[in-house]
Amino acid sequence: KANPHNYDAWFDYLRLVESDADADTVREVYERAIANVPPLQEKRHWKRYIYLWINYALYEELEAKDPERTRQVYQACVELLPHKKFTFAKIWLLYAQFEIRQKNLPLARRALGTSIGKCPKNKLFKGYIELELQLREFDRCRKLYEKFLEFAPENCTSWIKFAELETILGDIDRARAIYELAIGQPRLDMPEVLWKSYIDFEIEQEEYENTRNLYRRLLQRTQHVKVWISFAQFELSAGKEENLPRCRQVYEEANKAMRNCEEKEERVMLLESWRNFEQEFGTDTTKERINKLMPEKIKKRRKLQAEDGSDAGWEEYYDYIFPEDTANQPNLKLLAMAKLWKKQQQESEAAETDPDKDIDESQP
Repeated sequence: KANPHNYDAWFDYLRLVESDADADTVREVYERAIANVPPLQEKRHWKRYIYLWINYALYEELEAKDPERTRQVYQACVELLPHKKFTFAKIWLLYAQFEIRQKNLPLARRALGTSIGKCPKNKLFKGYIELELQLREFDRCRKLYEKFLEFAPENCTSWIKFAELETILGDIDRARAIYELAIGQPRLDMPEVLWKSYIDFEIEQEEYENTRNLYRRLLQRTQHVKVWISFAQFELSAGKEENLPRCRQVYEEANKAMRNCEEKEERVMLLESWRNFEQEFGTDTTKERINKLMPEKIKKRRKLQAEDGSDAGWEEYYDYIFPEDTANQPNLKLLAMAKLWKKQQQESEAAETDPDKDIDESQP
């Protein structure tokens, strides 16, 4: 009475009543509890309240074993929710699952259809599609995927699942068309996952020329080192006589493309991958060539500044000097001279510490 919107107190009270009261008394308490609708139409205020309805429906179905009253509870709940502002996918899915348990498929479909009509959400589409998949209603799945992707065209997972469904059903051209539509979307939430799935799809179909074209198209959008390495590894695994030269050619192209790359670590990653390839499949000449391309790793220092612009000391970091870069030639010469000087210093120190073997030890 002090605070009727204290839903945790209602849960405790209902748990107590359910343990030893008759069904009519329990229903009366549930009705009193759900009458305390949150005063504000903000989802965070409804998150506890909605479980009063869920528990009420479960009580009617499992304890009272009254399917008609259970249906009425679910219907009253979905009518109460302010769907234009927010909804709860959980309540719609529970309602549909209840109707399926009652072997009432038309009502389950109607509930889910109403839900995506009033308040489309990813969870609702996924739940509806999962239901139709279990029923092997593939044409319905297709229509649902089409509606889902109209609602959320940036959702890469849905594009992939749709294409995978068509692949399983044996409609390869349709699956390929779905992938093409997907990569043409102006905004995607996980484009790298989508492109990888499309490439894997073409590899599974053994359409190697299509796969090469896909890699080329992807490289027009991004020059990321992982794409280049993946392309090279694909050529290596393509399983034909010319695969080694093709793989080496990809590494050559990648190395040229990444000369102006600001992230030197990525360029090093590419060269290391290339070196591993040559060590396993290359000749002495190609091994020597890649070894000459490997950079020198040097330690440098740079000045740090605090947020207020004051001096914050120095920090050490590692940099790479690539032999191919003409601008680095003077640096490499300087580095070589420094190494030579250090070697001479070490030899000189060693000579000073060793005894002179020409001295006659017997001389006083």
